[in-house]
Amino acid sequence: MIRIGIVGCGRILAAHLRGYRLLREAGVDNFRITGLCARREADAWSYVRRGEGPTQRTPVSTSLGDPLAVGDIYLSDFQDDVEVEVFTDYREMIATGLIDAVNDFTTHALHHQVADVALSHNKHLLTQKPLAISVAAGRRMCEQAEARELTLAVFENARNRVDTRQLGWLFRSEWFGDLRMMLLANIGNWWAPDRIVAETPWRHQLVEGGGITLDIGVHLFNHFRYVAGEIVTVTGNVKIFEPQRFTRDARGNVSNSVVCDADDTMFASFETDRGVVGDIAASWSGRGQPLLTGTGRGIVYYGTQGSVVGNEMTRDDGSHEELDRFYFTHCDSATRAPFFPFGLTDAFALNQLDWLQAIHEKREPETSGREGLRDLAASFAVLESSLAKRTVEVEEVFSGELREYQRPIDERFGIVSR
Repeated sequence: MIRIGIVGCGRILAAHLRGYRLLREAGVDNFRITGLCARREADAWSYVRRGEGPTQRTPVSTSLGDPLAVGDIYLSDFQDDVEVEVFTDYREMIATGLIDAVNDFTTHALHHQVADVALSHNKHLLTQKPLAISVAAGRRMCEQAEARELTLAVFENARNRVDTRQLGWLFRSEWFGDLRMMLLANIGNWWAPDRIVAETPWRHQLVEGGGITLDIGVHLFNHFRYVAGEIVTVTGNVKIFEPQRFTRDARGNVSNSVVCDADDTMFASFETDRGVVGDIAASWSGRGQPLLTGTGRGIVYYGTQGSVVGNEMTRDDGSHEELDRFYFTHCDSATRAPFFPFGLTDAFALNQLDWLQAIHEKREPETSGREGLRDLAASFAVLESSLAKRTVEVEEVFSGELREYQRPIDERFGIVSR
């Protein structure tokens, strides 16, 4: 039995608890959540038992499919055979001996700090994306886990999404040819034009690991790396178009504001080791008409035999097929089964399951610390490229050779970089 202690009880916790609930409902019975830690004790207690304790905060998003729109989930919904301890100091929770593993759902700036305590106490760790606040901090986390033979994973639900698996298979199979180009433009849809993202001001502070490139970029690069190959070069340009952001109530009255020094807009062109080229335009800004590529269906993929937009495949002759139907018709069950064990399709549950199984099997999880480090390096390559005003090789950033953007972050937290 793996006893899990969770650090960070913000609004994203509900989506994580839903994942664990789905695992229990599927018959996965090798874990229990035995500890919750939050800076405000009431936040932790609000997730313990339905009908008891403080009221949970209302979800911060209403967008369909957004994990931040999940709410009304309690530990008592799926486990009633353990007592849950509540803490306000993660160091105390980790040191008590009441847990075997840690889930870290805190702010970006805390990831390497929570990891240092957890790993030094021989606790396995699943940390929310991005892996760390800088490449140097992330590398140190990986080295600590490897030295102690502990399982370190990054919570990266993009890898476990159904469309990621389907697209990865499609462009590696004989059915649709090779992938050539990818395009994503999403402007004016997320927290636009000037809202504080998820009501979390730290997301707009550079030294706190804020900015859209780190917050969203790691998701995108994890997905693109799986579908199209390792990111080799990046040309990036980032901007702050809204130097001050606000939280407003239903009447439009300002309840909070923050001065921003981290990017709210990213443009990136990149190439993979398979020769695939891609473009990203993403922004938490954008006034007037919002934009989303693929006529509102997201990323567009162009291959040697056609294109894929959302769930629609279009061949050169103009014929159309649904991606999910094509996948289940032509991808054999033996290939599909490992991606969706127990019939699960929820990306949170699948990511959690892989981490739990990796602990038991003493293997690397699919979204390991080293995998998360690659996503982090690709994202920082956008920021480093923008600052250096040139195309950069991701390996420059991964190795620590190029880190000018990260320098103030590493200096603030005393992180030594190679």
